[in-house]
This record gives sequence, C-alpha cells and structure tokens, in this order.
Amino acid sequence: MSHRAFSKRVCEDKRDFDEMKNAAVEFYRVSRVPQDMERALHQLFLHRPADLHGYLADYFANLAAPPRISRVTGRQVYDARGRLSVEAEVYCVVHNKDKVKVIFLHVCGVHLVPESQERTEHVMAAVLWINEPLNSFFLCYKPEICSKLFWDFYYITGKKSIVEKPFPAVEPQKPVLQGSLAVGSVSLAVAKTGAQIQGIHLYEHIAPPAQFHIPVSLVTLLSCGKTSPGKLNLLEEVILIPKVGQQVKQIITMALEVQKEMMRIMKTLTNAFVCDSGALAVSHERAEQPLDLIAEACTNLGVPLGTQIHLALNCAAHELLDPSKGKYEVATGVLKSPDELVDLYQTLISKYPAVVALIDPFRQEDGDQWEKLSSMIGNSCSLLSDVSYKSQGPPLPGVRGHILKHINETTVSDLIHMTSDGTGDFTQFWISRDCAFLLVQAVGLGLHYVKLGGLSGAERMTKYNRLISIEEELAQQGILGRFFFFSLPCDFSLAGQRNKLS
Repeated sequence: MSHRAFSKRVCEDKRDFDEMKNAAVEFYRVSRVPQDMERALHQLFLHRPADLHGYLADYFANLAAPPRISRVTGRQVYDARGRLSVEAEVYCVVHNKDKVKVIFLHVCGVHLVPESQERTEHVMAAVLWINEPLNSFFLCYKPEICSKLFWDFYYITGKKSIVEKPFPAVEPQKPVLQGSLAVGSVSLAVAKTGAQIQGIHLYEHIAPPAQFHIPVSLVTLLSCGKTSPGKLNLLEEVILIPKVGQQVKQIITMALEVQKEMMRIMKTLTNAFVCDSGALAVSHERAEQPLDLIAEACTNLGVPLGTQIHLALNCAAHELLDPSKGKYEVATGVLKSPDELVDLYQTLISKYPAVVALIDPFRQEDGDQWEKLSSMIGNSCSLLSDVSYKSQGPPLPGVRGHILKHINETTVSDLIHMTSDGTGDFTQFWISRDCAFLLVQAVGLGLHYVKLGGLSGAERMTKYNRLISIEEELAQQGILGRFFFFSLPCDFSLAGQRNKLS
C-alpha cells in the first residue's frame, strides 16, 4: 500500500470513528444514559451495599421497559383423564430476552361431551385461533388481566368468521362459539404470566386487598345422577357444607370420617363405586335414601347433622326434563311436573332440615316454580342458580346465591366483573373442575365457597392440597382473614356483609 493510500485509509477510519462517536454521544444524550448512570452511582455510594453489582442490577431493572408478549402458541394435548384439551403457551420479552413462558392446560367447557366429535372440532378450532389470529393480535401487549382485548379481537376479525354451532340440549342454550376455548385458555395463561413476572401469586395479581380469606370447602359426598347406579336421577350431587370458621384440613378430616362411615355402612353393597367427581355413587331409587345414609353416618360418628354439618343438593334439573312430556324424570320411569317438583322439594326440606341449599332445582324457564318454592321454604333453605352465562334477563325470583363455572369463553376479567357487580344480596359459590389455577382465582375473587368434588383422585386432592398451602401462606404473611357475615352456614341472607373480615 502506498503512503498516499495509507493516509487516505487513516483519514477515512478517523472520520468513521468520529461519526460513530458523535452518534454515540447523541444516542446517550437522547436516552439520558449519563444522567441515569450518575443517579445510579450516587445511590450506590449512599447505600454502599455488600453486593454492588446486584444492587445496580436491581436499580436498572426498575428502569427497564415493561414485559411484552412476544408470541402465543396453542396445541392439542390430553388432560389427566385422557380427554382432548388445549394447552396455551405465553412467551414474553423481559429485559430484551424472550424468556418467560407460562403453560396453561384448559379443559373444554361443561357443555361439551367428553369424547364427542364436537369436542374435537372445538379443540382444533381453538388451536388454530391461538396460533394464527390471537398470536398476531397479542404481539407486544403487556401480560395483564384482559377481557376487552379478546372481544376487540373478536369484532375486528368479524363474528361471521367464527362458526356458531348450537349443541343439542334439553333446554335451549346460547350458541357455543367453535374455537372459543382459546379465549379462556389464553386469558388464564396471560394472567398467570403477569403474576409470574411480578413475582406474586395469581390471587394477588387478580385482587390485592389488605387481607384475603379462604373460601369454605364444599365436599361432594354422594353422586346420585343419571350416571350413577339405581333409578334415582334427581340428585346429581349431595354436598357437605361445613361449619364456617374451620381450616381446610379440619374440613377434609371431618369429610373423610363421614365418607369412611358411609362406606362401612354400605360395605354389603356390591354396586357402590367412586365416580368421576371423586364421590361415592350408590344405587338409590328415592331421594330420601342418600340423605338417610348420610344422617346415619353422622349419627354414628356423633357429628350433629344440621349444626356442624349442613347439606346442599345439586339437582341439575335442566338435565332431567323430558321435552316431549314437559316433565322432569326424577327417577327412571317417574315423571314430575314443575309444580309436583315444588312439592317434592318442600317435603325433602321439611323432613331433612340440614338441607340448606338447592342448586338448580328447576330450569331457568320455570320462573313461577322458583318463586313458589322460595316463598314456601322461606329462610330455611337457599335456592342457588348457575350464572355461567351472562344472562340478559332479570334475575330468577327467589335466587339467593350464584354458582360460577368457568366455561370456554370466560376470561379472568369476566369473573372479576361477575363477582364485583353484585348488589351484595348474593352468596357467591365457585365450582372448579379444571385445575388449580381456577382455585387460586377463587381466593383472589373473594368468593365465599369453593366446590372441588369428592375426596378421591390425584387431580382433586391436588386442589385440596393447594388450598391448604394457600391458607398456610396467608397465615404466615399475617393477611389471612375470616368471614363473619353469617352465624350459620344456612343463613345466606346476610351475605351482604361478605367483605368484612375479622
């Protein structure tokens, strides 16, 4: 290389270096890096921590850009019971790295048959929805609780692009959006991601009050519905309501003792078995028989039925209607009109005063019977209604409690809205059938009761154990509150004071 060429190369390198230096100065000036560095060093000197670099890492982490969703993916998987389900994954960019990943397994909603072709179609549509439009739609959003975003997306993409497919049922139901499973799956995964990034529990992320309380555990003792042996169809579940104020461990111990005694009494019955809900299923022909069995077990144990233990009956009447005859098939070959069913319930409640709640005793269309039964039983028993769907009509007459279920299109924000918009006259129950995430939500939402099924099976016992661990966590932090909004489990009318914690 000649001297002239060498000199030219040196000049070009110097010019490039000067340009880069000027660009760096401008970049740091616009980004206010020198000022941030100066403040950081001042704070470092004032605090003089033992871990200098750890202190600086925390200092600059507080100045970092908030996490952003980088991608959302979905795939078909099988749940613990071998049912086809959706798994949603949420990835976030944190400190310039795509490193946060939350997986949420979501089981199809309650209105889908476990092994039906409709279920398969719903899961396939949900996976496509998550991987294509939802993945693009959520790009760069903050991982937070969101509901409006889903419906903004829904209207942007066009409602007609989603297949609305009603499912055959005894009574008309609102159409189920094919692929709507994606909504609930991604919403829960996003909420869980937001909690994980903040380093807090999901229940704190949902609602951070000064104190939390643990919902009272309702335990399913018997299953007597259509899938159980025997002729009785009416009582899908007989549920134990424990006395308020007990710890979760105490409730489980008491329920196990009752269950063991029931099994001892039934040891001569060869057709008794543990059903899918984790409860005992025995052959019964009349509604009085399961209640007599529980009463006998409680008497043998010396546990006062009606004092320490109350009962709720999940009637699931909407599944029993014979549309051709306009009557409820309460037992095989035994049909009752809505008015006859009112008399049947009144007789049961009069004979068994420990029964303090009826869940879905009629279809929602039978408003006259809801009102008639409520006026007949007064305050001795509460009528509870399933509000999984957003009803546009007036509330059912006589209803004093709500059952919340997580269905396909339910988002975390939907649940918050449903539990915070009440007038204070309702006791809010929670039915969790999917996973521990929903159980944690029940704590965050401040619900009064949680029903997790029977005391059998790894999936259900995992939920009970999780509830115990949450109770211990809250107690250790000194933020475990207790409800005193009623004196007896049956006194749901005082539920307006539910936000007061001792």
